Amino acid sequence: QVQLVESGGGSVQAGGSLRLACAASGRAFTTYDMGWFRQAPGKEREPVAAIHWSGYTTDYTDSVKGRFTISRDNAKNTLFLQMNSLKPEDTAAYYCAARTQYGGSFGSRWRQWGEYDYWGQGTQVTVSS
Repeated sequence: QVQLVESGGGSVQAGGSLRLACAASGRAFTTYDMGWFRQAPGKEREPVAAIHWSGYTTDYTDSVKGRFTISRDNAKNTLFLQMNSLKPEDTAAYYCAARTQYGGSFGSRWRQWGEYDYWGQGTQVTVSS
């Protein structure tokens, strides 16, 4: 089993920054593709960013490109999301997720929440104008 715990959310002014962290349990963390999703009230869960298990390949949804950076520290079993130049539309609950499945192309599937096997409880990000 894999347990994921997010932290780092909060309330900030537009243009501000936050750094989210996701602490993962399990010795196999280094082999997992990881992703960040977010969900605003009344909206579907949407992909934000993803990172290959190696850490060398990352993907972002268009709305956050140039502002958000996903990274990981495998030695500490931790996933990060650095969020800069935050906008009110970034307001949502943010969730980290782990993909433990083997097979298929992560590069073509990272946006699909069904690809991920484990989810954290979420951390709230609120951006005011």
